[in-house]
Amino acid sequence: MSDEPDVTDVRERHRYEIRVDGETAGFAEYAVRKDPHGDGETIAFVHTEVDDAHAGQGLAGKLARAALDDARARGLAVLPFCPFIRGWIAKHPDYVDLVPARRREQFDLVS
Repeated sequence: MSDEPDVTDVRERHRYEIRVDGETAGFAEYAVRKDPHGDGETIAFVHTEVDDAHAGQGLAGKLARAALDDARARGLAVLPFCPFIRGWIAKHPDYVDLVPARRREQFDLVS
């Protein structure tokens, strides 16, 4: 029986990793910066990937949720340049507030 997937922020690699049975199954790369437009610190998600061997298991969604929950807990504004993270936020409107209001149109996150 396999363990529940585990998501860890590997800060020295600038990515959240999701592990299954101790093996890295996917990651979401990011960059944290002080926003020059006054939004405080931002976390820009740039790329998300899940290994083909783990496709179809819902791992990318678990990874996105954990990374965004951590960003919320750290008080970071989210810039979803990664298409997967952007699409995940669009499907989960309770996360749209993480994206600064003035930047939401840029990411097609306005209703």
